[in-house]
Amino acid sequence: MSDSIQVVCGNCDSVVRLPGNRLKDAPHCPKCHSPLFAGKPIDLTETNFDRHVSRSDLPLVVDFWAPWCGPCIAMAPFFEATARQLEPKMRFAKLNTQDEPGPASRFNIRSIPTLIVFRAGKEIARQSGAMDIAGLTRWLSSVV
Repeated sequence: MSDSIQVVCGNCDSVVRLPGNRLKDAPHCPKCHSPLFAGKPIDLTETNFDRHVSRSDLPLVVDFWAPWCGPCIAMAPFFEATARQLEPKMRFAKLNTQDEPGPASRFNIRSIPTLIVFRAGKEIARQSGAMDIAGLTRWLSSVV
């Protein structure tokens, strides 16, 4: 039996513990019954940001973006495609810096899009600027 890991539900923000070898079995949240991995980035807010960053055992890739940012909008489909490709090895999330400025300020985001990879509550990598699928995959494989 493999070690258990914690994953935060993207729908109800519950912390779910499951065997690590069951990640690819399409696990569901026991509280809200939503899939834990939907193949798309989850939306973060100031309210749930810390829970997702600190309570998940999987690396969390956060896209800090804004709706008025052209490069952010251009990168969004690539970010979603990368989430479909790499989940459940890591989680993907988006934080709208216009609507949720607190975390962006706390992490000193000065340009968008900026991607930060968190593991166990700590920032392990940061990349600013839009990337395509190949660039995202290459960067993430070098980080995680």
